[in-house]
Amino acid sequence: MQRAVSVVARLGFRLQAIPPALCHPLSCAQEVLRRTPLYDFHLAHGGKMVAFAGWSLPVQYRDSHTDSHLHTRQHCSLFDVSHMLQISVPVAGAVHLATALLKNPEVKLAGLAARDSLRLEAGLCLYGNDIDEHTTPVEGSLSWTLGKRRRAAMDFPGAKVIVPQLKGKVQRRRVGLMCEGAPMRAHSPILNMEGTKIGTVTSGCPSPSLKKNVAMGYVPCEYSRPGTMLLVEVRRKQQMAVVSKMPFVPTNYYTLK
Repeated sequence: MQRAVSVVARLGFRLQAIPPALCHPLSCAQEVLRRTPLYDFHLAHGGKMVAFAGWSLPVQYRDSHTDSHLHTRQHCSLFDVSHMLQISVPVAGAVHLATALLKNPEVKLAGLAARDSLRLEAGLCLYGNDIDEHTTPVEGSLSWTLGKRRRAAMDFPGAKVIVPQLKGKVQRRRVGLMCEGAPMRAHSPILNMEGTKIGTVTSGCPSPSLKKNVAMGYVPCEYSRPGTMLLVEVRRKQQMAVVSKMPFVPTNYYTLK
């Protein structure tokens, strides 16, 4: 994605792309949801609102999920992240800023569905799905977050467990998976070629950019090498999958200079 635009912090095919546990249609019978300063703005622009982690947020707008995803990669999209308390403008100015940004013909609004498929193509983790408090940086393929000085000093929480893992003593790793056929989804079993379950998919969806199905999951270290052929159980049927390098789509992040 060349640039991604958020309203309040950063220049930031289907509803099922969002993890079901975090996202569901709104109804009066459900809990009272918090609203961001742009709630009415979303509605005015055709936002289809859903419940997401206690907030009411747009899953998509008038454009389809695929169109929104591809536009973000090719041009620029605007995503509301104020529910993450990442706000750098006064609340009263949020709508004014969003309106001003949309005057640029390259900029369109993007919802949760596009954000999820874009982050998966980029190999980025969703907390609670792909990583949690029981995942180490090495298991999650996030060793780059640990600087050389910190590794040497071992002055960070969990260092006694994590530093040995950096030297190769790890039981499982997060890997990318690619397959054709039915899309892989969270909780789909991962099997070796003999049919033995060895892991589980944590996130998965069709890739609008690649026209293939991509996913992430955890497998034992000996199955983590790119190119390794595995099986994934989808809808009670086994299909071929291959361990793939991440990001699935090359990054081209915009950096402010």
